[in-house]
Amino acid sequence: MFDHVSIGVRDIDRSRIFYDAALTPLGYGRLTSGATMLGYGDEQVGLWVTQAEHPVRPDLRSGLHFCFKAFSEEAVEAFHAAAVAHGGEDNGAPGLRPEYATFYYAAFVIDPDGYRLEAFFHKPDL
Repeated sequence: MFDHVSIGVRDIDRSRIFYDAALTPLGYGRLTSGATMLGYGDEQVGLWVTQAEHPVRPDLRSGLHFCFKAFSEEAVEAFHAAAVAHGGEDNGAPGLRPEYATFYYAAFVIDPDGYRLEAFFHKPDL
């Protein structure tokens, strides 16, 4: 449905460090870079990160979050570890989420600007 999503951040350099580290374990890289704009994806940009004068204020109760596909449980775990090590905040350790589905393996973090992020691996049914 979506071609891409754009988010505004306060400090593009801080976001570059965070997103470079957090998205690499998921197979996504920085495909474009500028003084005030970053683009991440695999083959094409799916996430634009732009320095903004008035970024959206974080509200953890808003329900807004962005979920990235992962190719393995290990990738979910590496995403979480890298995100927390590079300025993110833990918002749910890697693990199965049976309250969502028996195959739902995910981890949750909050980026330096307050955006809620998730990495999800569709664990094969056994």
